[in-house]
Amino acid sequence: MLDNPTPDSAAQPSADDSRRSFIKQAGGLLGLALAPPLVSQAERFTALSKKVEGVSEMRLKVNGSIRTIQAEPRVTLLDALRERLDLTGTKKGCDHGQCGACTVLVDGRRVNSCLTLAVMAQGKEITTVEGLAKGEDLHPLQQAFIDHDGFQCGYCTPGQLMSGVACLTEGHAKTDDSVREWMSGNLCRCGAYPNIVAAIREVKKSGFKG
Repeated sequence: MLDNPTPDSAAQPSADDSRRSFIKQAGGLLGLALAPPLVSQAERFTALSKKVEGVSEMRLKVNGSIRTIQAEPRVTLLDALRERLDLTGTKKGCDHGQCGACTVLVDGRRVNSCLTLAVMAQGKEITTVEGLAKGEDLHPLQQAFIDHDGFQCGYCTPGQLMSGVACLTEGHAKTDDSVREWMSGNLCRCGAYPNIVAAIREVKKSGFKG
């Protein structure tokens, strides 16, 4: 039976080679441990400084009052209302202009506030759902929504009310079909559409002009 052949001595690492390899590996691990994070404190400070430099003062006339905020030019009207002015009646639904929950009036015309920059609304009259009632007196459409069960979960209701008011003042509430067409940009997941139409119809019959 043949014995196993002895490996060539040149193929075996020497003690010096093993020591050098160990030192290299240990040095690499130490270098990783001492390396700065991917985003250093200086880089974070620079990014923050750039962000702060972009902030500007905006004056918005909301529900009859002049409000001043500090915000970047890219801030939407929706975020300015909710996060800077604490007017949370205007809801953030899809944030893509598809559901109508964020509808407000700007110079009497309905807009999706999630698609409108706050800076673009300066010098204009902004009306949110908080501005519909006069003290303790509800807006006629708010009362009609209550009378006709025009809301269930209530999340879409602020946008529905603002669009409904615009529908009335724009003269689009002449027929139920016209109301459905001009309110089609406001979605109600609860399916309260017939009651919403009935509420708008009642206000229209009362002679409301806006």
